[in-house]
Amino acid sequence: MEKRQLGRSSLYVYPITFGGNVFGWTADEAMSFKLLDAFVAAGFNFIDSADAYSRWHPGNKGGESETIIGNWLKARGGRDKVIIATKLGIEIIPGRSGLSRKYMMQAVEDSLRRLQTDYIDLYQSHRDDPQTPIEETLSAYADLIKQGKVRAIGASNFSAGRLADSLRISAEKGLPRYESLQPHYSLVERAEFEGSLEDLCLKEKIGVISYYSLASGFLTGKYRSVADAEGRIRGGRVAKYLNNYGFGVLAALDDVAKRYNAKPVQVALAWLIARPSVTAPIASATNLDQLAELLKSAELKLDAAAIRQIDTASKPR
Repeated sequence: MEKRQLGRSSLYVYPITFGGNVFGWTADEAMSFKLLDAFVAAGFNFIDSADAYSRWHPGNKGGESETIIGNWLKARGGRDKVIIATKLGIEIIPGRSGLSRKYMMQAVEDSLRRLQTDYIDLYQSHRDDPQTPIEETLSAYADLIKQGKVRAIGASNFSAGRLADSLRISAEKGLPRYESLQPHYSLVERAEFEGSLEDLCLKEKIGVISYYSLASGFLTGKYRSVADAEGRIRGGRVAKYLNNYGFGVLAALDDVAKRYNAKPVQVALAWLIARPSVTAPIASATNLDQLAELLKSAELKLDAAAIRQIDTASKPR
């Protein structure tokens, strides 16, 4: 595997990002440690989290994912061997959210404490905050970089217009620029990213780390009917794909997978990895077999005919 530069930053990552949203949710600490060990042992280095993970799970309050990663870092060492990305901005405690300087200075200390580290490799705005001037947010990031607490910054869930505004202000004011974008992007969710947002990322050399890259597991092929989704933790999230369009995408993945002696999950991720705009799609696993399967995607090189077939089947309706 070759490392890929993330935007124009000093960060170089391998082409799959481990999605830490499962830590403290569908993977307990013991399993999370095993997954992280296996991920790093396989030669990968990029782990994504957020301070809000996984507050949606009953009994959780947010910060569980970062805490597990921090415990793993303390137990295993080797901080310099991994690239840790996390995010801020979504409300965890009522009244505490957004991208104001005041909140950012509190949030970064909380994340550093949970991660048990002195610095965050990639600190990301989890979502846009129209209530805070862009210059205030970028100036706060500049201070965090000067303090050595952050190496590079990224954006998540930004529109093309707001990302372009942020890049313009960075250039005009001499402030750090967003080196990455984390958009919702997969074979069955192409419309939001492709077009002006993808064009901007290519033009400005913004690294892209797509989330929900496997459409909550739909693109693994394990959900092929309503019955398959019933009673599953992510079942409700895949219901919208259980239609002729979604099944058409799965049929194309099945066909290509058969030709390559691969699995649909590997083809779906390989398609993203081959996309010129994408640096390292985010994927998560809850057991070691799942992880081993998805990591093989990095070795799968799709030819032009396979990419065309998948493109045609997944073209946004």
